[in-house]
Amino acid sequence: MKTMLKRNMLCSSLFSRGSRRAVLSVIALATLSACSTGPTYVRPDASIPNGFKEQALPSGNVRSAVEGTSAEAWKTAKPAEDHFRGDWWRVFGDPTLDGLEKQAADANQDLKAAAARVQQARALVQSARSSWFPSIGAGFGPTRQHLSPASQFLSDDAKVANQTLWRAQVTASYEADLFGRVSDNVSASRSDEARSEALFRSVQLALQADVAQNYFQLRQFDAQLGLYRKTVALREGALRFVESRFSAGEISDLDVSRARSELATARADAVGVARQRAVSEHGLSILLGKPPVDFTFAETPLVPVRARIPADLPSSLLERRPDIAAAERAMASANARVGLAKSAFFPQLDITGAFGYESATLGNLFQWSTRTFLLGPFAGTALILPIFDGGRRSANLANARAKFDEDVAQYRQQVLVAFKEVEDSLSDLRLLDDQIREQGSAVSASERAEHLSTTQYKEGQVSYLDVIDAQRQVLQSQLQSSHLAGAQAVSTVALIRALGGGWDKPQTQVGTENGSQ
Repeated sequence: MKTMLKRNMLCSSLFSRGSRRAVLSVIALATLSACSTGPTYVRPDASIPNGFKEQALPSGNVRSAVEGTSAEAWKTAKPAEDHFRGDWWRVFGDPTLDGLEKQAADANQDLKAAAARVQQARALVQSARSSWFPSIGAGFGPTRQHLSPASQFLSDDAKVANQTLWRAQVTASYEADLFGRVSDNVSASRSDEARSEALFRSVQLALQADVAQNYFQLRQFDAQLGLYRKTVALREGALRFVESRFSAGEISDLDVSRARSELATARADAVGVARQRAVSEHGLSILLGKPPVDFTFAETPLVPVRARIPADLPSSLLERRPDIAAAERAMASANARVGLAKSAFFPQLDITGAFGYESATLGNLFQWSTRTFLLGPFAGTALILPIFDGGRRSANLANARAKFDEDVAQYRQQVLVAFKEVEDSLSDLRLLDDQIREQGSAVSASERAEHLSTTQYKEGQVSYLDVIDAQRQVLQSQLQSSHLAGAQAVSTVALIRALGGGWDKPQTQVGTENGSQ
């Protein structure tokens, strides 16, 4: 509830000496109104180890599960989402990806919505801060009233004429922040604003990662399409060879049917990959803020990339994660709202005031003799003290404290989730290196087996089933190799995202499989 404070320096001559003294008392009370009943906010502990379990040591080994668990190896998390991240996707050295990231930053609608939420939060902060200042308004108009005889100290049968009063006045309202109700509300709003900004950065980081991952997946489909085209061409050549042998009477129609079946299967599988590629291309267009009809991605087979992760990757990089920062800002907001709930148990000081003119006729309204002013019952103050509300304030306070406890738990859980995501990505990359190396050996072996079976079939030493089986094995091993290359790129992006946007090491290098930098 807000009341009115007189604001017109020109009418100081109207106040009596007692009124001036009372006004000075009100100002003194307002000056002392900075105290807050809320608890002092202290960021809850969320201890984190200095390193990661899945991070490779300089010797090439993996950190043991129990290593780094001593008290000295742990530190308290301190969100630092405002630290500069830079254009982390440039680690891949891909101009096409650079262009896609810029398009997404300029046109993605989810990012625009997150930016709008930040503006909403800032407006709410301004709204909360407005309570620190008086609200001033002006009014003009007539009122028609009938006063009772008793209010005029007349007999009960006395007749009192109806009257019309014209008023023109300036009013002001102000609430003295005696027990921090306004301050705590402003503090909570500011924390909400900081949380919205952190969530915006979280949406931004997620968008950047989604664009990169979708881009690499799309290129992985292009690589698979290339493999299927080669397979289809190989099967077409095999079919022609088998048909020539059938025409010469060297083989039966069974081999021809098998060759045709394998060719049709390869063509069908190629269409299936093309269908997946179309869906992926449509998804990328939406991330870029474009309808699918306005976006076409040229076929570009994926070239395996490798990001060299520093051996001394510090876990403090997680402090840049915007989702952790958002969870911490939510705690700060909840803490301020505990103080806001506690302030309801204390008196509320409202100040009212009005100055203007009042007359029975419109023509005399602005004459000096019609001036009037209004102050409250105690020199313009109204001190409201809550007494009984059926436990509503106690319930609100309990709810605010429980909300703070909930946000503390969610903050600590978010830190744990962040560690899991980093560990998952580190283990993926570490194990993918081994898997890709072994898969390369499998591809070489299957290609040699296919070459030998084809040669032996031409010499009549093996059946066509052996050739088909060898060709299938080559295609499957090549597809698996392509899939692993895509998974490696996607996992690298996932690691960067999990770390809050890269590792900011100058020695970070990315090379293609042929060793170019």
